[in-house]
Amino acid sequence: MASPGTFSDEPLTPAGRLFLQPQTNIIIHCILRGKNPIDIDAVKSTLRSSLMVQHPRFCSLLVRDKNGFEHWRRTQMDIDQHVIVINKRLDKSGNFLDESRCFSSEEEGEGDDDEAALNQYVADLSVSSPLSTDKPLWEIHILVPHQCAVVRVHHALGDGISLMSMLMASCRRADDADALPRMVPEKSAEFKGGKGRDWFWLFRTLWGFLKMVCFTVMFVMEFVVSSLLVCDRKTVITGGAGVELWPRKLATARFLLEDMRVVKKAIPNTTINDVLFGVVSSGLSRYLDHRTPNALHEGLRMTGVAMVNLRAQTGLQDLSKLMKGAAEARWGNKFGVILLPVYFRKAGNNPLQYLKRAKTMVDRKKHSLEAYFSYRIGDLVTSLLGSKYACLLNYRLLCNTTFTISNLIGPLEEITLAGNPITSIKVNTSSLPQAITMHMLSYAGRAEMQILVAKDIIPDPEFLAKCFEDALLEMKEAVIGTEKE
Repeated sequence: MASPGTFSDEPLTPAGRLFLQPQTNIIIHCILRGKNPIDIDAVKSTLRSSLMVQHPRFCSLLVRDKNGFEHWRRTQMDIDQHVIVINKRLDKSGNFLDESRCFSSEEEGEGDDDEAALNQYVADLSVSSPLSTDKPLWEIHILVPHQCAVVRVHHALGDGISLMSMLMASCRRADDADALPRMVPEKSAEFKGGKGRDWFWLFRTLWGFLKMVCFTVMFVMEFVVSSLLVCDRKTVITGGAGVELWPRKLATARFLLEDMRVVKKAIPNTTINDVLFGVVSSGLSRYLDHRTPNALHEGLRMTGVAMVNLRAQTGLQDLSKLMKGAAEARWGNKFGVILLPVYFRKAGNNPLQYLKRAKTMVDRKKHSLEAYFSYRIGDLVTSLLGSKYACLLNYRLLCNTTFTISNLIGPLEEITLAGNPITSIKVNTSSLPQAITMHMLSYAGRAEMQILVAKDIIPDPEFLAKCFEDALLEMKEAVIGTEKE
């Protein structure tokens, strides 16, 4: 029940209202695998003492006033309503097994079958299980036989950066039970005085500003046109309006960050995001060449929608700053989107060419303000015309493009939650009108990318995941071969 007279209702932000529209009603899923059996009482105790229950978003109901405007209303939270304990084992199709058919972990195996069962369970949640508005918009499913927890949080509460930072505040390092997980260190801004600031420096600054203006104008115009008019050419992996309601399958592509670092060395100033973009470009070409050999022309464009964190600090945030609403680390949905085109190339191309093209495109995007303007455009449309029209703009953009991708930097070392070592952390979201959505998260030297697909369009996401894995390994071999020459 709501606390009478203690707190006044707080209106939702424009982004929060957008994520509550029927066509963009998005839930974020975080899948945590434990090394040991999950202690339910320990999990509940950790939640009760966590900063999560102190944050207004996590202990507020979604309510609508007589004019239909959404507000947050503080309420007394019951942890037991949010922790859903499931004691039955799943089969590979994501269905619960009868007790007479349940086997021990040793008998059934904890490998591929267990992974497939969990993936399908989350895939089903992604398309058919909205969160109840009778309680704050989050819950945790604990699948006891699988030693797994699925954290479900509505996107209106915050973006991936905010929610992962909140989760990490309840975790501890595996090598130090009293220490919080190590986050990416903040970059200290350095101001260099007049030394070295000659005419060449001035020319370089003006040239950089000119490039920023040109790329911003070009990419923002492309963003608006893609939102309203132009769509990708249809292929066997294309989604469209209504596809968000189709049944889903989920697969996982696994990478070693060390392999990505090896590939980075091929081109100076390359980042992990550049490598990921190159891997996606190569992997999609491999998959399309397998599904429709000789059917697509060289250079066919497929457009991806990528999420970009707009906070000053990259990666996970200092939760104290998020809770205080510091300008550089504001809680909520603080991200823009950019359009990342990839191009179909037939097998036989130099694998590092994918990386070079990816880096060139990403560098141009970095020199533009496309992500910032996309955020402001959505904010402005929601404020002036309402969330319904902002939802229509966003939905058309997703229908006109081929895939969505995000990459989140996770903990740098192994962590524990409620005293249980965590072996794997993966994230994804509810289904979108695109047939493919990809979300990668790094953890302790590894990276896992969840690939959620409409199974009637892409029936073999496991093969698609292997295409991505093979693409990275091929790039790595090409770099090693070049170094030996």
